[in-house]
Amino acid sequence: MSVGGVGNFFAVLEVPLFSSFTTLHDLLHSTGFVVARDVALVFAVVFWLGLAYWAHRDARRRIGDPFLVFFATLVGLVPYLGPVVYLLFRPSETLDDVRSRRVELQALEQQLARSQTACPVCSSWVEPDFVACPVCTTMLRQPCAACKAPLEPLWQICPYCAAPVEPSGVDLDAALTAEAKTIALVDDTIPLVSHSEPRTVDA
Repeated sequence: MSVGGVGNFFAVLEVPLFSSFTTLHDLLHSTGFVVARDVALVFAVVFWLGLAYWAHRDARRRIGDPFLVFFATLVGLVPYLGPVVYLLFRPSETLDDVRSRRVELQALEQQLARSQTACPVCSSWVEPDFVACPVCTTMLRQPCAACKAPLEPLWQICPYCAAPVEPSGVDLDAALTAEAKTIALVDDTIPLVSHSEPRTVDA
């Protein structure tokens, strides 16, 4: 092929390439493409800032240390990857959840402490249906004369069989003192009831 033929070949090949580049250049600089690109950039920036704000809000709900909240916010500001990293390492519970669980545990512990009774003499834990303390053999309750169920000192009727309790065997002062000791052993905030002075009958 002669030199002139080669030149004509490249000249023919150059025309479609130039027209393709011209079409792509016109497309990239067209008004519709520029508007779509700007809108996409605005949405990307708004979405990025929204993720960073969410990471900051969520960190304040889950972390009590202000420095760690600031660090989590910085991690959330990393475009798109930061919120994912924060989501993987954030605490699983919020501060309100931790506080509610702590209050529930304290309430359960207090209820459990109130439900357990102790011997007024040796302070050993006894079951509610014990008649006598198994450690110091102190009589805690009197058995019912009819059904042998354990009775509280202040009861005047058996709640199990409705049999009346003999009033002669009930010392109200001693019963109240024993009851006060039992309450004080359960809850230290309630003071013990002191023994009453012996009463004298006026002449």
